[in-house]
Amino acid sequence: MGLLLLVALLLLPGSYGLPFYNGFYYSNSANDQNPGNGHGKDLLNGVKLVVETPEETLFTYQGASVILPCRYHYEPALGSPRRVRIKWWKLSENGAPEKDVLVAIGLRHRSFGDYQGRVHLRQEKEHDVSLEIQDLRLEDYGRYRCEVIDGLEDESGLVELELRGVVFPYQSPNGRYRLNFHEGQQVCAEQGAVVASFEQLFRAWEEGLDWCNAGWLQDATVQYPIMLPRQPCGGPGLAPGVRSYGPRHRRLHRYDVFCFATALKGRVYYLEHPEKLTLTEAREACQEDDATIAKVGQLFAAWKFHGLDRCDAGWLADGSVRYPVVHPHPNCGPPEPGVRSFGFPDPQSRLYGVYCYRQH
Repeated sequence: MGLLLLVALLLLPGSYGLPFYNGFYYSNSANDQNPGNGHGKDLLNGVKLVVETPEETLFTYQGASVILPCRYHYEPALGSPRRVRIKWWKLSENGAPEKDVLVAIGLRHRSFGDYQGRVHLRQEKEHDVSLEIQDLRLEDYGRYRCEVIDGLEDESGLVELELRGVVFPYQSPNGRYRLNFHEGQQVCAEQGAVVASFEQLFRAWEEGLDWCNAGWLQDATVQYPIMLPRQPCGGPGLAPGVRSYGPRHRRLHRYDVFCFATALKGRVYYLEHPEKLTLTEAREACQEDDATIAKVGQLFAAWKFHGLDRCDAGWLADGSVRYPVVHPHPNCGPPEPGVRSFGFPDPQSRLYGVYCYRQH
C-alpha cells in the first residue's frame, strides 16, 4: 500500500520526486536509467546496496587535510549506473547536537556551518563518495556517518576521526578547584586546546599521566588519572586507574580541567634574549621576533610531538611560567619527562625568559 501511494505521488503534475529539507531533490525523471523500473522493485528482486567505511580509527592533526573513506556498491552488480543522494554528518558527542556536513546528488552539493569551504567529495572513482576535510580544527574530531540513499533504500557507515594530541591538566591562576565547567571550556580554548574527552584522558593515563587533582572532562564528569596510588589520591589501597567523581553540576561545582591540544603546524621556541623579562616585555619580545607568546597547549604539543627540550623557565600567554623536558638531567627538576610549572609568578618579575610561537 505504501509503495502504491509513493508511485501515485510521483505521478502528480509538477511532482518530480521526494523533496528533503535542504533544497535537493531525488529525481525519477525520464533521463534516469530504467524508467518505470523503480528501486522498490529492484529491492524485491534481491539487489542490495552496500556501504563500506574503514573499521580502524583515522588519526591526524590540527590544520591538516584528511580523507574519510566511503565507497558503495550493489550486490549483485548493476548493469547501468544509478543516481544516488549522499549525506555526510557528524554524530552527536556528549550531548552536543548532530552536525550536517555535506549533501550531494551528482555534481550538485551543499556544505553546512563551519564546514562550508572546507569539505568536498572526492568522487575520483565510480561509487567513491569519500569526504575530504581541509584545515582541520580541534572540534572536528569525532564520528562521521556516510549515508547513501537510493530511492527507497539507504545504507550508511561510520568513520571515526581522532586528532593526535596531548592531554594536560590546567589550574586557574587563582588556585586549585576554581573553575566551573563553562570556565574550564573557556580557559582550554584560550590556551589553544579543548576540554579533553574521557577516551583522551584514558589514553594519556595509559601513556603514564599521573595527576592527583580532579578536573572536568568533555562530558561534564570530573575525573583524575593515577598511576601510583598514594595517600593524598584516594589512598594506597586502590588500584591505578582513572578515578571518577561522576557527573557534576556544570555551573555550581568547581574543579580544575583537563585540556587536549593537538600537534602544531608552527614552531614553539625559547627566545634567546640578553636579559630576563617581565610578562609584558616577554609579549613584546616575541612580537619583535615576528611571533607571538606561546600558549600552554602549544608548549605541551611542542614537547610531545616536536621534542622541545629546554631547561630554561619562560613566560607563556596565560601568565604562567613553564619549561619542557624530554630528557631529564640533573638540576632540571624531577627525573621524569614533562612540562614543569612555576605557577603564576608576579608578572613584573624579571626572573624568566619567554617561549614564542611562530606559524610556518
